Amino acid sequence: MFDDATHFNVCPNCNFVWDNRADFLDDSEVTIIGYQVHFKMLETGLFLFNHSCKGTFSLEVSAFNDLYDGPVFVERATGSDSCPGHCLHESLLEPCPAQCECAYVREIIRLLQK
Repeated sequence: MFDDATHFNVCPNCNFVWDNRADFLDDSEVTIIGYQVHFKMLETGLFLFNHSCKGTFSLEVSAFNDLYDGPVFVERATGSDSCPGHCLHESLLEPCPAQCECAYVREIIRLLQK
């Protein structure tokens, strides 16, 4: 039986193993395709990825929080005039211009896209 507790992630489709996050981030066979927000606990929101084997999987925002070192706003702007609504659409991965609590996650997405 395969024990994935010692690895960063395992593709559920082909069982490809990424031993650590650096290997995962360097893998050109992985593409971020979406983000499912969790407004009450942003760290438990999910980034959605495709692997070249046609597998799709998710990882929590918390696995990548430390990649971002900018400001994190205290208030959420969702539903306000300054909110473009990106978080409400899973496949919209653009950065958010609003001074919103969720904006830092959009910056992490930008880093993951590189």
